[in-house]
Amino acid sequence: MRKLLLVAAIAAAGLPTMSWAENASTPQAPLIERAALFGNPSRVAGKLSPDGKWLAWVAPRDGVLNVWVAPAGAPDKAKPLTAEKQRPIRQYFWAPDSSSVLYINDHGGDENFLLYKASMQGGEPQALTPFQKTRVQILGVSTHVKDRILVGVNNRDARWHDVYSLDLKSGKLTEVLENKGEYAGFVADENLTLRMATKSRSDGGTDYYRIEQDKVDAKPFASVGLDDSLTTEPVGFTVDGKTLYWLDSRGRDTAALVAQDVASGKTTVLAQNAKADIDGALTDPATGKVQAYSVQYLQPEWVALDPAVKGDLAFLRQELKGNIGVSSRTDADDFWTVTVDPVVKPSATYLYDRKAKKLSQLFVSRPELEKATLSPMYPEEIRTRDGLTEVSYLTLPAGSDTAHPGRPDKPLPMVLFVHGGPWGRDVYGYSSYHQWLANRGYAVLSVNYRGSTGFGKKYISAGDLEWGRKMHDDLIDAVQWAVKNRVTEADKVAIMGGSYGGYATLAGLTFTPDAFACGVDIVGPSNLATLLKTIPPYWEAAKIQFYKRMGDPTTEAGRQLLHERSPLFKADAIKRPLLIGQGANDPRVNQAESDQIVKAMQAKNIPVTYVLFPDEGHGFARPENSIAFNAVAEQFLGKCLSGRVEPIGGALKASTAKVPHGKEFVPGLSQAIGAGD
Repeated sequence: MRKLLLVAAIAAAGLPTMSWAENASTPQAPLIERAALFGNPSRVAGKLSPDGKWLAWVAPRDGVLNVWVAPAGAPDKAKPLTAEKQRPIRQYFWAPDSSSVLYINDHGGDENFLLYKASMQGGEPQALTPFQKTRVQILGVSTHVKDRILVGVNNRDARWHDVYSLDLKSGKLTEVLENKGEYAGFVADENLTLRMATKSRSDGGTDYYRIEQDKVDAKPFASVGLDDSLTTEPVGFTVDGKTLYWLDSRGRDTAALVAQDVASGKTTVLAQNAKADIDGALTDPATGKVQAYSVQYLQPEWVALDPAVKGDLAFLRQELKGNIGVSSRTDADDFWTVTVDPVVKPSATYLYDRKAKKLSQLFVSRPELEKATLSPMYPEEIRTRDGLTEVSYLTLPAGSDTAHPGRPDKPLPMVLFVHGGPWGRDVYGYSSYHQWLANRGYAVLSVNYRGSTGFGKKYISAGDLEWGRKMHDDLIDAVQWAVKNRVTEADKVAIMGGSYGGYATLAGLTFTPDAFACGVDIVGPSNLATLLKTIPPYWEAAKIQFYKRMGDPTTEAGRQLLHERSPLFKADAIKRPLLIGQGANDPRVNQAESDQIVKAMQAKNIPVTYVLFPDEGHGFARPENSIAFNAVAEQFLGKCLSGRVEPIGGALKASTAKVPHGKEFVPGLSQAIGAGD
């Protein structure tokens, strides 16, 4: 008890607590400031204009991420093109004629994304979809049609997107198709002609309809069931419109890259992998033909199909060590922007001259980390209790595994960091969270539990109706693997995650109350029934998927299942410390999901700390808020697992964070927010 009190007192004073290296012969890596990991990057998202004359990227302007542009031959002559004051710009693309940059942004995290145009001539950005409570979809951008794009807008009916042609010069929207048929999505060709519509089926699958002269056929030409619905989709046409490409798991487990002859319907498998889905492609800007594809089982890999790019990819692999990506190609295809993620260094972006076979570094995303001691990431294959293989990623504190890389010299406190979705996956690459937690002295393990995507349809389907059951068993199995391999000790494991990862945290502390030392829940749902009742209207097409894979609230059996799997109703079982972070404007996991479990814990006098951000949604987009929450989480984990801590300092004052409950349970939090808060 005296030791625990001492640790809490040290943490409250803002001093480093005891960690794995205190008594080890290997020196500790210097503490990396949270701001270096979670603050604004210096520059990211570099893209060439289609005509090759300009470079654009995202960088801070007055502390907020905005779009900057520079002549391609003179990146040092950059100027800001946008002037967002609150929400960072995270998605942008060049207009096909290179005359402007288009970007989307929302307000306060509400995910009502609108489309804006910032002209290369300067002036105020123009709202191209100036509607309230509307979420734009980008449906078609052509390398050959330069003056317009296709967008979907749901201002008529929030559930469904109508299709419009958007004139980029005048900003005029011309209706192409009014979506009264409840179509989930549309596919256009390079002429921006609608060719296909998709529609959800009652069994959770998808029907595909041809579109001719902007009229949807009455009957589908192809259909898939629930099992193929997350691993099969059309991905685009060649420029001549004669070939349609699919990512397709029909007749196989993993998604293959398939070319379909439009006239005859004949399909040809271009690439497939027995363990992982094909997940990306490089296409020729002139013809639209696929030239290479990417696949990731343990680590990402690019494979050339076209000799025209085989030499380029080989050269890039030889010159750049790490995960390689091509972020833009000019229309002439003479220059590319290329990214590299070395994992143990911050990512960098290069200009690649194809003819000269020359790389010129444009920028490093976080130069302040170039001299920091970062940790490698180790891919692992962990067997579940029923024989499945879950691809996982382990990061250890630098210098903690001197005898056997990937296995610490002695067991460490560990954070099980659970990805969201759940229909997504963890990947191999630089992770600010892994690096942060490892630098504080923790082993960090991220697990692709059943239901994760990327590993074929059977692995996804194995997670159906298994929230809080077999999906949670997979996480427990991963912890047991870590204990067996002396990565950690059974009583020194925290669970942390966002969205589904937040749900997993709540499930861990309620369904298996002795399994974890503490938990950090970020925007996690506590009641699956209220979660499904409050999903955004524009997710209407996906609703049946949720019912089939989570539990159907329209049936008695489904309602019972959702109740059983909801941590809210087991809140009185919680016996370990819990920290909750929530955005007040979250349209996916409403604030009520956090409010109600905090209230339930309060009623039972169970300690919980609740941090609320009034200007955030599903996660924390503003770096001030991300830094603030992680400052609280760091003190929380330091008290729970005795890791190193950086003082909270002014992190909370710089953010919009409110602490409605439980400030007294986190060392230093009361002092950081002020006694009057």
